[in-house]
Amino acid sequence: MKKILLACLLQLFIIGLAFADTLSVNHFVVKENPFAQNEIAIVATDSLNNIREDVSGTYSFTINGFQQEMVFDKGTAFYRHKIERSTFLYVKHVNDSGAHSLLYYIYKHDDKLSPIHISWILLLAIPIALILLSYIFKRFIIIAAIIFCIFLYFNHHNGLSIPTFFESIFDGLKAMFR
Repeated sequence: MKKILLACLLQLFIIGLAFADTLSVNHFVVKENPFAQNEIAIVATDSLNNIREDVSGTYSFTINGFQQEMVFDKGTAFYRHKIERSTFLYVKHVNDSGAHSLLYYIYKHDDKLSPIHISWILLLAIPIALILLSYIFKRFIIIAAIIFCIFLYFNHHNGLSIPTFFESIFDGLKAMFR
């Protein structure tokens, strides 16, 4: 009787392990890869930006529109593509709790990379501010149009396409209402 009870408890324990929740990456940051030059690393974090060292395994990310399988070890995955010049980097991860995306401007200077997080609010605020200023000051319309064209050229030249621009804004709005 004891053997049957022990076998049943052991089987329930194994079934419980089989249905255990997998760790999900809901927050992440992009940092410079300390082990390789001109490469970046994606670090899984909690909501307070502390590294989650319990995240290990393969997770699917979309980086600038390309699907990548990122292998995390102790909360860090390395993106093995060299970054030759300053560029925008749009990183998106979809899991059971929704889509999580971040837009970074990777500023390359000397032999260092400095990732700068670009908020969707800033992406939305610049065009709206230009439109409002041109509406308030009628003489500012031509200058606002020139500044807006420079803004679009800078974004396009550094790898931020119009669809990615709007996708970043829409993902930010969706995250705000979650």
